Amino acid sequence: MALLFAAIAAAGVLAWRRAAPRVATLRAARPDDPEWAGAGGDRVRRELVEVVGQRKLFQRLVPGLMHAAIFWGFVVLLPTIVEAAVAIVDPHGHLPLIGDTTWFAWIVDVFAIGVLAGVTVAVWIRKVQRPDRFRGSHLEEADRILLMITAIVVSLLLWQATRVALGLVHVEGPITGWLADSIDGVSRGTLEVAERVLVWLHLLLVLGFLVYLPGSKHLHIVTAAPNVWLAKGAPSGHLTPLRIDLEGPEEEMRFGAGVATDLTRKQTLDLFSCTECGRCQDVCPAWTTGKPLSPKLLIMGLRDHVAAAPAGELELQPLVPNAVTDEVVWDCVTCGACVRECPVDIEHVDTIVDLRRHLVMAESRFPSEAGTLLRGVEGPGENPWSQPASARMDWATGLDVRVLGPGDPAPEVLFWVGCAGAFDERAREATRSTVRLLQAAGVDVAVLGARESCTGDPVRRMGHEFLFQTLAERNVSTLNEAGVTTIVASCAHCFNTLANEYPDYGGRYDVVHHSELLAKLVREGRLHPSRTSVAVTYHDACYLGRHNDRYDAPRDVLGAVAGEVEEMPRTRERSFCCGAGGARFWMEEGGDARINETRYAEAVRTGAEVVATACPFCLVMLDDAANAAGAGPEVADVATLLARSALTDGSGEAT
Repeated sequence: MALLFAAIAAAGVLAWRRAAPRVATLRAARPDDPEWAGAGGDRVRRELVEVVGQRKLFQRLVPGLMHAAIFWGFVVLLPTIVEAAVAIVDPHGHLPLIGDTTWFAWIVDVFAIGVLAGVTVAVWIRKVQRPDRFRGSHLEEADRILLMITAIVVSLLLWQATRVALGLVHVEGPITGWLADSIDGVSRGTLEVAERVLVWLHLLLVLGFLVYLPGSKHLHIVTAAPNVWLAKGAPSGHLTPLRIDLEGPEEEMRFGAGVATDLTRKQTLDLFSCTECGRCQDVCPAWTTGKPLSPKLLIMGLRDHVAAAPAGELELQPLVPNAVTDEVVWDCVTCGACVRECPVDIEHVDTIVDLRRHLVMAESRFPSEAGTLLRGVEGPGENPWSQPASARMDWATGLDVRVLGPGDPAPEVLFWVGCAGAFDERAREATRSTVRLLQAAGVDVAVLGARESCTGDPVRRMGHEFLFQTLAERNVSTLNEAGVTTIVASCAHCFNTLANEYPDYGGRYDVVHHSELLAKLVREGRLHPSRTSVAVTYHDACYLGRHNDRYDAPRDVLGAVAGEVEEMPRTRERSFCCGAGGARFWMEEGGDARINETRYAEAVRTGAEVVATACPFCLVMLDDAANAAGAGPEVADVATLLARSALTDGSGEAT
């Protein structure tokens, strides 16, 4: 027994020595807002669905089954570790209640074989299939872990078989029974020695695994559950507000994440939870078009930088460019595909935006071409197009649109036009169509006109949180003073900001996307589209679909106009970005291919005649790709297509 306690104590000390630096790093990190992760019931549901149920892993069936077999197997086999410790003290000993029972013996055998099958599939995936998503991962470490798991499970089965053969237990599972039969004839003395060797070998392998764990990527076995517990409860498009009070104490002023101690505990736990599975890398628009950004490598880079610090002493060298390069930080389109794919709820986008916040606000460091965006929004017109506020209503020329003035009664619906919808020539058609349709359906609609300014979405995703805060507070003040209760937005980015982020600044409205309102008006019979036989495919805007779970309304509108939608291979929650998000709309693009052209080519392969969108930024990006291609399907907003169908006066122009 003394030797057993010594082994356990030694393993505990060694494991703690490896874990201590990471625990110290977590303790030094900034605390998170406890309400950010949502209500307790929601957190429990996430644990059950994502940790116990392995939901995100099952998005890829074979790797999902592989991981589930190993995960569930280890959970079920945990009592056998205690049983081995008991058996070391007393070879006849077993666990109370479940030890020496037939049902548990069968469960142990079945799940042990499940683990071995999972390991076999994992080896096949890594050594034979070799998917690109593992590029950059520490594959040698994964090999060592798989070898240790195999050794633990095989030693368990062999030990149990010797116990059966020696009559130390009175029940047997199908595998241990078969193994026991196969060693029939071996002398009892040899079996007794083998039983002692195997039980010690099994326990020492388990203890060795526990010692190895804290310094390896397989620490996710411990950190995944708390990381899911702390994950964002709000829609993924809702960024954590960073309140900046220029009149407040200087020591409380914070401008994003510049060094390791600027990261929050959730962001730090993200680093220690990465499994290096590469699912995020596989869906990243930047990585798949040949750019340096890989969400996986970004997290690994930050983790290695943080973990390199001595125990309890965080290295205060800047995270950018020491952990990740500037180019990596600026390649992100904030589409959220990585976050959605991650099985342990790592929130890459929030961390990237926090890195940008520091670069922009503390160092004035950003791609030079993005300066146009900032100058425009900071200018008198308060829009990225640098247009005067007086030009905000130019799109409405020839239309009778009510402009809400100070003191006017609030309309039933306020149409938030957005900067793209107001100033971009191609997006204006969708803006005009939306207003015409609402008026035709008898909706009391008005716009703010020159009193509307940028919502702040692009400058916030670029990292200028103070400018966003200024715009948000001013827009909320305008909307509240006007008594607005319901807002319709045709821009997915404006929709996300108004619905999810303005409540942090006192603006609480019923915000609907124009596709939702138009679909409702069609259902209620207030609009009467004529269905045509044109083949249409639909591109899901990230800030409408993946970030806010709005997938059906645009398709409902298209269904009323053109019947069935030809879906692209990457659609709905797994849609591929157009490349405009994260303020990338205003930046130059490198890499092997342009994101918008990659997406447009995918749309072309459906054979559709029209590529429908529900966001002006997607519209412009895909239209640019269509122009670059020279020929191909037209790109049009769902409102434009509905107006052509429901309002056509015979001239081809919406009336």
